[in-house]
Amino acid sequence: MDWFFAPIYCATILILVFLPTSAPANTLAPGKPLTPGTTLVSNGGVFAFGFFSPSNSTPANLYLGIWYNAIPELTVVWVANRETPITNGTVSTPALSLTNTSNLVLLVGNEGHVLWTTNVPASSFSSSSPTTAVLLNTGNLILRSPNGTTLWQSFEHPTDTFLPGMKIGANYKTGDRESLASWKGPDDPSPGNFTFGSDPRTLLQLFVWNESRPVYRSAPWDGFGVSGPYQANDSNPMYQSIVSNDEEIYLTYSLSDGASLTRYALNYSGKFQLQSWSANSSAWTVHGEWPTRKCNHYGYCDNTVAAPTCKCLDGFGPASVEEWSNGSFSRGCQRKDELRCGDGDVFLALPAMKAPADKFVHVRNMSANECAAECARNCSCVAYSYANLGSSFRGDTTRCLVWAGELIDAEKVVAGAANVPGGATLHLRIAGLATAGTIQSS
Repeated sequence: MDWFFAPIYCATILILVFLPTSAPANTLAPGKPLTPGTTLVSNGGVFAFGFFSPSNSTPANLYLGIWYNAIPELTVVWVANRETPITNGTVSTPALSLTNTSNLVLLVGNEGHVLWTTNVPASSFSSSSPTTAVLLNTGNLILRSPNGTTLWQSFEHPTDTFLPGMKIGANYKTGDRESLASWKGPDDPSPGNFTFGSDPRTLLQLFVWNESRPVYRSAPWDGFGVSGPYQANDSNPMYQSIVSNDEEIYLTYSLSDGASLTRYALNYSGKFQLQSWSANSSAWTVHGEWPTRKCNHYGYCDNTVAAPTCKCLDGFGPASVEEWSNGSFSRGCQRKDELRCGDGDVFLALPAMKAPADKFVHVRNMSANECAAECARNCSCVAYSYANLGSSFRGDTTRCLVWAGELIDAEKVVAGAANVPGGATLHLRIAGLATAGTIQSS
């Protein structure tokens, strides 16, 4: 399941929640504002929407958000006003109202200062037909017109959590992208340093960034439409899908009926994790997280062995033997023999590889043979990889990737293993006298 994610460690946030003073409903209508002490609860009882305050925040700021309602350990999955908290000492009671312009508006202060709004365009509503805000059992808060049209939804504005049915990707026409942004700290929901989303240049990879620096990436998408089931435990199969059409490309996932609560989240320390709720232990179980090992940080990693190990490809050796022996792999590997281009260079096929990082060029509309020839005739090309994306991809269905720089962050995956899309054959250019074979340790 490498095109998209890695299991995550989601810090569970201890929060103070204002308990409802009346029977909960899942719908907010015009003229009935939501205030501290009232909540919306989804019909199935899984999620709640209202005001909360992180327990250790200083000052005790107030936020509007969505959390799991059906478990004893409260965990926030979405925050509306994460950049504009309601500060301690506010004179008037904050209120979330649904206006006659079909917008949710969070107001505070005697003069009605707007802290947050959904910003639905005026052309989207009808003054004669009131809109309602509904909290769905998926955790999605939507603005719904009387004819059932969704005018706005929280799933299109995620914070740090990726829920089943949500999308992470990009819209070809508008340029809009769905991405996650970590909390700044365990008690501070404002956007932190880490983000998770698709590569804006090629849309073929997913990244975790620390500001502008990548710290994790998936393999380039190889055309798999569905990966699954991923078995987090014996009773929790999960299916991941990549959808590409004329308008957008995105990653989403779903759970089997009766599965335990499951989510991906990007925590404030930059870990992207997969968690499911354990009723036996009344706690979140972490099934995986990215990045995991040091060689995920732009080294070569062999995942086919019991204890995944950083290694160098054939014809390469550590760029720094001293750092390598001390367990630091950040500088990666370098060639042992210089390439001679037309004088005896050969291409070594390395199957089941997570292709190297984002220094590639996507050459379009090429067959496998044409892709090989494109790299062979260019002396600066050091490797290539080819895949047919099939009918699941919009437009050009070929994926010819060529590398002309350093080969970093490559991985050897288990050939033929389930849930490992992205394990493509990498054709590595090596000097003719270099030893051919599979990946070997340095």
